[in-house]
Amino acid sequence: MSEQIDYEQIGFKAGLEIHQQLDTKKLFCNCPSVLRQDNPEFTIQRKLHAVAGESGEIDVAAKHEAEKEKIFTYEGYDSTCLVELDEMPPYEINEDALKIALQIAIFLNAQILPITQIMRKTVIDGSNTSGFQRSVLIARDGWVITKSGRVGIQSICLEEDAARIIERKKDSTIYRLDRLGIPLVEIATDPDMKDAEQVKEVALHLGKILRSCKVKRGIGTIRQDLNVSIRGGSRVEIKGFQDPAMMVETINAEIERQQFTMHSGKRVMGEVRNALPDGKTEFLRPMPGAARMYPETDLPLLKISRDLINEVKKNLPQLRDDLEKDLQKIGLSEEMIKLLFKQNKVEEFKELTEIISEPTLVAKILLIFPKEIASHEKKSDEQVQRILNKEILILIAESIKNKKLQKENIKQAMEKIVRGEDFNKAIEFKKHEGNIEEEVMNLIKSKPGLSENAYMGLVMKEMKGKISGGEAMEIIRKLLNK
Repeated sequence: MSEQIDYEQIGFKAGLEIHQQLDTKKLFCNCPSVLRQDNPEFTIQRKLHAVAGESGEIDVAAKHEAEKEKIFTYEGYDSTCLVELDEMPPYEINEDALKIALQIAIFLNAQILPITQIMRKTVIDGSNTSGFQRSVLIARDGWVITKSGRVGIQSICLEEDAARIIERKKDSTIYRLDRLGIPLVEIATDPDMKDAEQVKEVALHLGKILRSCKVKRGIGTIRQDLNVSIRGGSRVEIKGFQDPAMMVETINAEIERQQFTMHSGKRVMGEVRNALPDGKTEFLRPMPGAARMYPETDLPLLKISRDLINEVKKNLPQLRDDLEKDLQKIGLSEEMIKLLFKQNKVEEFKELTEIISEPTLVAKILLIFPKEIASHEKKSDEQVQRILNKEILILIAESIKNKKLQKENIKQAMEKIVRGEDFNKAIEFKKHEGNIEEEVMNLIKSKPGLSENAYMGLVMKEMKGKISGGEAMEIIRKLLNK
């Protein structure tokens, strides 16, 4: 359908807003940014009211929500603190999250602000216990290059993610506090994109840059919003894209909707709409304005020093395209590379390969064995990964390097650890040399006349990790040469 639309003739304008969760602790407290699946440990209830922003006016979107007079219930855990409950002031901004935002700003050629004000953005749909979201402008005036030309990056902000919805009713909503406060980087482009395909190209390009940094992965960790307008209409914000593949279809459907509205003699209203799976959109709320913003009074101005910027520049991560090429050069398969990025394990992979220089083995330890163990032990992938954390995997790698753990026994040792066995006991495998030699002799007698390698295969299959390949070959040669 895009080839039937003359985007220039209709005065098409589009801008992107991308919100990406960062993989750090929460932005204004030290709570972990982990979504919990177990039953909550406490609940509280609130009712939120719209108040005037810095301009002295009440924001139209906030007023719209307040008129619903909803009751909000919040579910919390021992991993939730008083900051999320809005019962104590926020901590200073998380430095790890700030550094990641600065990395992204540098990749996007943006101008970093030396001093900036943390702001409160009025949000009273219940997704923030305080009735506002904290947001801070980090950089502006960046750019990226696309096939159709340069696209400006208007701003790069750091902000808090909202609480997640558990249940929505007509007069009440239940939220969970585990997501509230997770750091988000928000990238807003200028309305420079000339057609729907360029919007998709920019979204994919920004996604590659984000995934090169320490960000969370998986459904719900990235949200992409579109601002679309045509000549004679108003700016409409479309929220809720998970997949850039739907952007072209949705943009073209929105153009059709706006054209139909104008041809019917009606005015296209500036509003926020929700993206639907079929490419269409539905009304969500009125377009918010500047009245929703006012300064954060509990925190000082944020100063971003030249020393901090230089430190970030010295430690920039590789862009994904370059990193993929390097991983291919050291012998990793395309499938393993995709899994490394999908599971966000690239940094751990680098650390482990510094200890044992066998990339394929390290990839199996990180990606394959935990999944197989989860299936065998009837545990979730998340449970197994929590047990086999980075510290445990480093200990396993060091044990392999120091020959305390044979390669043939790695998976078995990991299984023992997942079952709760002490690490030192888990990597201990008794050899029982006399019994093993007798077992190997019986195997040779049962199948006389085979080659050393054939016996080796039989022995390794039968022994199931009791001995290493080198030890097995030594016994086979000893018995064959008797």
